[in-house]
Amino acid sequence: MQSVFSSFPDGLPGAGLLLLRAAAGIALLIQGAAYLVDRDGLGFLTLAVGLLTVASGLLLLIGYLTPLAGALAVLFCVGSAFSWFPAPSLELFEAKLTAALGTAIVAALVCLGPGAFSLDGRLFGRREIIIPNGSPSSKS
Repeated sequence: MQSVFSSFPDGLPGAGLLLLRAAAGIALLIQGAAYLVDRDGLGFLTLAVGLLTVASGLLLLIGYLTPLAGALAVLFCVGSAFSWFPAPSLELFEAKLTAALGTAIVAALVCLGPGAFSLDGRLFGRREIIIPNGSPSSKS
């Protein structure tokens, strides 16, 4: 994860990334729940799309495995825009403009990274390096 992102910004940029992740994650969680609650069309494809959408929304919300979660979310938004998946009763990404905006938000998150206020930032972020005073070769 550290090789994917050069830094995990904190402060206002980190808060902005947290806001983007929360907006995208909550929207995907609601859409995935709509797929899972919709009992009429609960076939294998609907179940798989619902579970993957809930998983990507949850991962984006907590900021864990952001590139993978973002890629799943982009695929869902593009698939929703082109009607590749059966539509549930509550369709948040029904309009093409909404799906395009969702795709742009998630693609930006994939490019920018999760930020410091994320699980990725906590696990793979900045580290304090402590260098001891004496060098190993000076000990006799």
